[in-house]
Amino acid sequence: MNEHNAAQGPDFIEAGRKLFSGPVDFIWAAAKSDDLPPLGPPEIAFAGRSNVGKSSLINALTGRNTLARTSNTPGRTQQLNFFAMGPNPDDIRLRFVDMPGYGYAAVEKTKVANWNKMLKDYLRGRASLLRVFVLIDGRRGIKDNDVEMLDMLDASAVSYQVILTKRDDIKLADQEPMIAATLAALRKRPAAFPEVLFTSSETGAQIPELRASIMKLLVEHGGAQSL
Repeated sequence: MNEHNAAQGPDFIEAGRKLFSGPVDFIWAAAKSDDLPPLGPPEIAFAGRSNVGKSSLINALTGRNTLARTSNTPGRTQQLNFFAMGPNPDDIRLRFVDMPGYGYAAVEKTKVANWNKMLKDYLRGRASLLRVFVLIDGRRGIKDNDVEMLDMLDASAVSYQVILTKRDDIKLADQEPMIAATLAALRKRPAAFPEVLFTSSETGAQIPELRASIMKLLVEHGGAQSL
């Protein structure tokens, strides 16, 4: 595994910037499996523990302050929220999905069970899903709830990539060891993509590289014109 984003040259950086600076529209919300939208354009999804900074990252990626709702109240996102990206409604290049935050103990057990069922149904039956980006708090590393999510993704054979968050809260000397430890934990996981990015929604660190990774993934799967 390579801890750096070696495959992301300037072409993908610029193409990713253009994609994420274009129109982005909320199109669908699903609270249960039966509510999922019909299959369509390629999809990516963002998962993470409650308060890991998922909404802030989505807002930073798209350059919008209020696209994904941020809150100090854990467990606020309680459904799969779908967004469409493309020049116009007739030319959607990508959908991205904001998944419910996990690991918040105060949520009722029945609600957690319903979320888990919906997530499993989504992961196992979504042919258009290219990759799940799993956000991990860079101050704490992979925790038990994160392991449960990674196990679910491995079992579903869905490609996923770990994105470390809150880089601005970590001393520079501690960042590379955290990346190395994360890569070591992922090494034996069959569905893990062999690359980790360490992002900051505050400073924008590695946000362009994440956009480039998404753009490269889209091109490789025929969801955008080759660069």
